[in-house]
Amino acid sequence: MRVLPPAARVFLLATACAALACVVPALPALARGDVPLLPVVLLAGLYLGCELVRLCPLPEGRSGRPGRSARSDPAPEGSGSFLPVLLAAVFLLPPAAAALVAVPGGLAGPVVQRPAGVRRMWHAAQQAGAAWAAAHAFALLRGPAALGGAGRAWVADFPYLLLPAAVAAAVFCLVLTALDGGILVAAERRPAARAWRGLLARSLAPHAVHALAGLMMAVLWHSPYGPPAALLVLLPMYLSCWIFAQYHRERAAHQATIRALVQAVDIKDRYTRGHSERVGQASAMIARELGMDGDRLEVVRIAGILHDVGKLGVPTRLLRKDGPLTPQERKVIELHPEYGHEMVRGIGFLGEARSAILHHHERIDGSGYPYGLSGDQIPVPARVVAVADAFDAMTSTRSYSRARPVPTALAELQRCAGSHFDPVMVGALVRAIGRDGWHPVVTSDADLQVIPAAEGTGALPGMPAQGGEAGSRAQAAGGAGAAGGGA
Repeated sequence: MRVLPPAARVFLLATACAALACVVPALPALARGDVPLLPVVLLAGLYLGCELVRLCPLPEGRSGRPGRSARSDPAPEGSGSFLPVLLAAVFLLPPAAAALVAVPGGLAGPVVQRPAGVRRMWHAAQQAGAAWAAAHAFALLRGPAALGGAGRAWVADFPYLLLPAAVAAAVFCLVLTALDGGILVAAERRPAARAWRGLLARSLAPHAVHALAGLMMAVLWHSPYGPPAALLVLLPMYLSCWIFAQYHRERAAHQATIRALVQAVDIKDRYTRGHSERVGQASAMIARELGMDGDRLEVVRIAGILHDVGKLGVPTRLLRKDGPLTPQERKVIELHPEYGHEMVRGIGFLGEARSAILHHHERIDGSGYPYGLSGDQIPVPARVVAVADAFDAMTSTRSYSRARPVPTALAELQRCAGSHFDPVMVGALVRAIGRDGWHPVVTSDADLQVIPAAEGTGALPGMPAQGGEAGSRAQAAGGAGAAGGGA
């Protein structure tokens, strides 16, 4: 808890207290017999079991070694919870009892990032509150009566039953996404509009599928065949969730590939250690300001991280040389975008990021390299990365130049907008830093600058052009000094 900002701690504790208030009324109701104990225990145990099974090694090992699986890691956190059982509880139980069913599974779910205990408490509180709200919505629309059972003949009232079930699923999804966005605002200080942007749209379809499976479970639970029939729904749904988890594992493997390439560049060029991650961060800030999100935003971020991967093909002595570069040495360094493009050309998941790696040293006026593209001929991700690259190069110390203040670097970018850089991308970075500040995710440089929000737009006059070695090295290797050669 101590690592969280105060606002995030308050938000998390408030969510936990609200969830506790939802759950507590179920305990005396169970003790009095107002709520049947068996369905609560069975559903809570099923939900807990489903979450625990997700932590077990997966079958189908590919390592070629007996008893060992190449993919034996637990389901990643991003793959979400297995919710059909919880939504079946929403349809079958009173609100407080449905909230109680969520607690054991929420506390046991897989967690990748630390602090694990805090994250598990958050998941349990989040799901308990969402289950309570969804069960209330289901009851308000006479869902329990439409479901059948409770002394009446087993005939579910179709198609009316679909209405309260759909509303309950929407409420469940809405509560989860509202809480997710709230914790992003509190913990990461994201603007509210951006924290919630796209969350509901991305979550609604998966929750609708989980709700449909949960409704099938609830209907079969009330059938003459009872709870054993309801369990038949779980197998196909679990297989679907397993496939979804495989997709997330593949994405994790992609991230590991990117990290390995970046670490190799950092080891080879010690003067720019941490540069790749910071360019990725600045590229994402620009892309977000331009309204990109989802896969498009991720492509731009990856392009920023991998833009200098071609330096692996440049002799180390040139990257670490303290003296002036000869024209021939400069030409060798200027090959790094093409080296990088060749290195990643066969990595399919990079998509448009490959074009940014190849073209991030092109200039709007056509004077860049390797192909002298101009204006709209330069791919959008490359134009974004060019601005992010120059910004970080100017604000961090290199072997050939000292770091400039962030406001000075922004002023220099603005001065070179229209010739070296796309003015739209420069304006997006200036606005983003002015509003959110500059908080680098990697702090390898001793004098790395952290700029709070509202301090990043101080317009200072542009510095004179860097001459000599600083300008020539910047031109060749993506270094500082937009005016002296640009990124």
